[in-house]
This record gives sequence, structure tokens and C-alpha cells, in this order.
Amino acid sequence: MKKSEIILFETKDKEVTLSVPMDGDTVWLSQAQMTELFNVDRTVITRHVNNIFKEKELIRESNVQKMHIANADRPVQFYALDVIISVGYRVKSKWGIEFRQWTSKILKQYMIDGYVINDKRLLALQPSPNFFCVKRDMPQ
Repeated sequence: MKKSEIILFETKDKEVTLSVPMDGDTVWLSQAQMTELFNVDRTVITRHVNNIFKEKELIRESNVQKMHIANADRPVQFYALDVIISVGYRVKSKWGIEFRQWTSKILKQYMIDGYVINDKRLLALQPSPNFFCVKRDMPQ
């Protein structure tokens, strides 16, 4: 895993591992990537995304980005992590269930401990084995 990547989700059978680049404090997926993530038809993703914005659960302007990608006739819409999570809580599929269990586990850990540590990302970001070692002159 690269420094700028984060493993967003991995199914129990490891059939789907979604490793995506971080962009500031979020990640971006296209509808095609969400289709793969949740193992549902693209029309299902489209319907849920449209309903998320129609119901004003999220604001379109801050959660959608159009990007030009190779071999595409037109710009492709990418959706921020908040949209991905919202879609994940709406889809009805085996992988959707696993995604909800995974996100609920992380949320529960955060609620109980007050923080969550992504060990894989932390290890990828460490510049050296002594990353957390702080050397100070101690008063005698």
C-alpha cells in the first residue's frame, strides 16, 4: 500500500479489496467502482445516489467531482466518502451487508474508545521504525 492510499473495505472472503488514494480528508469513487464494491447493478447505485441528494441527506456540490479519465468520451463523476457510506447503508447485497458491518464496527470502536487506528495506513505512513519514539532530556 502506498503512503497516499487507504484500504477502504475488504470482504471477508477477500474477493473485494478496495484500496483507493486519499485526497485530503476523503476518497473518491465512481459509480462503476461502487458497483464493484457493493456487487450490484449500476442502476441501483444511480438510484441511491440520486435519492441521497434528492432527500437532502448530503449536498451534491461538496460531494461530487467530475474528472477526465483516459478512454472516456466525457468527464466521469466521482463521489466523496460520505456518499459511498450512504450508498453502502442503502444497498441490499451480501457485500453491502459486510460493508455495513465493517463501518458499524469502526463507528462503535470510535464511540467507545474515542478514536480508531488504521494500522495498515499507519504502518504505510511511518518514515522509520522509531516513528513514535520521542527523545527528550529528562530533568534529574
